Amino acid sequence: MASTVSSRELVVETLLMITRDGQYSHIALKNVLDQYQYLDKKERAFITRVVNGTLEHMIEIDAILNQFSKVKVNKMKPLIRTILRSSVYQMRYMDSVPDRAVCNEAVNLASKRGFVNLKGFVNGVLRNISRNKDQIKMPDRKDTVAYLSITYSLPEWVVEKWIAAYDEDTVETMGKAFLKEKKTTIRKSPKAGDTEAFVKRLEAEGVTVEKEEGIDAAFSISGYDYLEKLQCFQNGDFYIQDISSMQVAEWADPQKGDNIIDVCAAPGGKSIHLAEKLDGTGSVEARDLSEYKVGLIQENIERSQLTNITAKAWDARVCDEDAVEKADIVIADLPCSGLGVFGRKPDLRYKMTAKMQEDLEKLQREILDVVYQYVKPGGKLVYSTCTINKGENEENAQWFQKKHPEFKMVKEKQMLPGIDAGDGFYIALFERKKHE
Repeated sequence: MASTVSSRELVVETLLMITRDGQYSHIALKNVLDQYQYLDKKERAFITRVVNGTLEHMIEIDAILNQFSKVKVNKMKPLIRTILRSSVYQMRYMDSVPDRAVCNEAVNLASKRGFVNLKGFVNGVLRNISRNKDQIKMPDRKDTVAYLSITYSLPEWVVEKWIAAYDEDTVETMGKAFLKEKKTTIRKSPKAGDTEAFVKRLEAEGVTVEKEEGIDAAFSISGYDYLEKLQCFQNGDFYIQDISSMQVAEWADPQKGDNIIDVCAAPGGKSIHLAEKLDGTGSVEARDLSEYKVGLIQENIERSQLTNITAKAWDARVCDEDAVEKADIVIADLPCSGLGVFGRKPDLRYKMTAKMQEDLEKLQREILDVVYQYVKPGGKLVYSTCTINKGENEENAQWFQKKHPEFKMVKEKQMLPGIDAGDGFYIALFERKKHE
């Protein structure tokens, strides 16, 4: 990209990385913002909002484009489709940006990227939408699946599954929650000291801090420009973690001296939370499949300065004979479809399929069928996912208890966006019977 690259060009480039090249949205966006750190705070905020907003509303945006364009979205060239999508988002959801400016920038960008012959097409579609905003047609509420799918940009197969498991009102509540602006949720480290002083240090760096209910160390932050530049972040005073995810360590309730194995730990937030609760005693072994993921864990360990936690590369599907019945607590926060975190990772709704979800249900059973062996008699197994799917959650928990009756489920909970605090998240706590 040229040195004179514009904010809208970076928006389009980032969206192409996600929708065309298959990169995860949070990684693609972070990489772009890291590369263009010289951009001012306002430009960075614009890029972030338009990229995430376009992804969050993409099913709705495509439905609008298909109403006003003779060439349907799936037949458009990727660059033109992406320019139009991001432009429609701005016209529909950003009142501060005049439609005329959006249209002009879109036409200029198409021309700059070599599509001079499609300038008229881009201009015609956008101006047609701009002139006829009050004519945009949405599905009738009587067509429940189509209405919820397009209104909240949820894939139809997801809507169908959720309506079958819950009800229409619950699905709509979750859909609304996914589209609400998300603050960054953090967990304060014990080493950050006094809470009042911690908050003042963040505020001194221009951060707005709010207390979150339910967990003493939970806060939400906003108003910052570049997270990793915050001194409090560099010092390891806090960790980025959703409030629902924090429940894992709360439910595990480790006691001083406990040995803990976290079998799918990257990037390590839950493992570090557990190590902090051990207060310098015991041990936490944070495992994951690849050296790359272990590297992410190691970065967080180093920032935490904790000495009772280590990282290790290990395939959770392979039994580690040296670990059998050695752990007081095993954390199995397993790979899942991620349907509970659409609000933070909006691209997941387009990457996940029903078939992939079924494969993940099988993978979870395969892992559970191995890692239970690490739990000592009398120890605990915490099974969790960041999804809203009974097959990956309640049904797998029931399957596990039936197959391994030496484990008793103590409690379980499915947390739903807009109904419970935080992301969609499932957690089940099992205890292993002591040998007689």
